[in-house]
Amino acid sequence: MKIHCEILLEYESHEKAENIEKALSVDNEGFLKTTVEGNVVICKLNGKSSLSILHTLNDFLSCLSVAEKTMEGLK
Repeated sequence: MKIHCEILLEYESHEKAENIEKALSVDNEGFLKTTVEGNVVICKLNGKSSLSILHTLNDFLSCLSVAEKTMEGLK
């Protein structure tokens, strides 16, 4: 079985979306692909099982939380 997942993260500006994507892309190489379109970060991942997808998403969401908190702290 192969599972595909796509997450769309919408931000206030293109600049913020780019900064979040740059912060996330370092840790995600080989696990998921992130791109920016306008003010939206698009995250795509594939896995062989729902458990592998859940582990990847858990790690990704933890990193996302840190990146967003860091961006807020820089204001």
